[in-house]
Amino acid sequence: MSQSELPRYDEFMLPVLEALRELGGSARRDEVIASVADREGLTDEQLEARYETTGVSVAADRIGWALSYLKKIGAVDNSSRGVWAITETGQRIETQSEIEVQLRAVRAELAARAAQRKLSEQTDTDGKDELDFGEESDPDTEWRSTLLQRLLEMSPAAFERLTQRLLREAGFREVEVLGRSGDGGLDGVGVYRLSLVSFPIYFQCKRYTGSVPSSAVRDFRGAMAGRGEKGLLVTTGTFTRGARDEASRDGAPPVQLIDGEDLCDLLQEYKLGVATRIRTIEDIEVDTSWFEQFEPA
Repeated sequence: MSQSELPRYDEFMLPVLEALRELGGSARRDEVIASVADREGLTDEQLEARYETTGVSVAADRIGWALSYLKKIGAVDNSSRGVWAITETGQRIETQSEIEVQLRAVRAELAARAAQRKLSEQTDTDGKDELDFGEESDPDTEWRSTLLQRLLEMSPAAFERLTQRLLREAGFREVEVLGRSGDGGLDGVGVYRLSLVSFPIYFQCKRYTGSVPSSAVRDFRGAMAGRGEKGLLVTTGTFTRGARDEASRDGAPPVQLIDGEDLCDLLQEYKLGVATRIRTIEDIEVDTSWFEQFEPA
């Protein structure tokens, strides 16, 4: 499918604000993406479209850019925990035309900064400047792309051990990688303790670049039959709408789904191969009137 069939990032900005309002004013990035996809009626084909070079979801990337530019115009803000929240400025925005007015001001500022850098001969050697925001270089997407690519390079056994480590960091006990014949496709099991109650949770790992279908959820649930009632399905890819519906189907054992976006967030949260560095930026202002005290009376 052509990428042009998806809305541009700026066309996603108002739907993102509406989604945040609907979600109570704040949400994680993946919740925003899911809500916007539902509100805009994006098809499975649109949601599964990926950039050939990085494998990043085109829809998720453009919605990510919408969040980034909403932050630039002061309509949203985000915390170090990855939660995006609508601001008072964002609450007042009701139309696309209001967003376009704000965007023009931001673009003009970026153009001025780029021109200043060129005049001072500080432009990057590759010739890029802040106006060059190619769709595959969203700051919030770039590190995820690098991480997902590295995960796809891992052997199946290594990916299972990584999942084992992640579950241990998340508080699971007695986490074991199975990987034996006769396990029916179950990759491992761990014990999760909730207050005074403990129960086993089986997990399965799928190193996919595409989407996991509903049949995979049913097969996983079938493998758990007679062993446990709760499962965790982890993938580097995404899940189709059918898979998500199947995972929470009434009357069936629940299956928790962790897609590539969730997996990146968890690895970042538990600092597993992902380091977050907080940079302090100083705003320096010169008080020109202060120097007047040294002038002769």
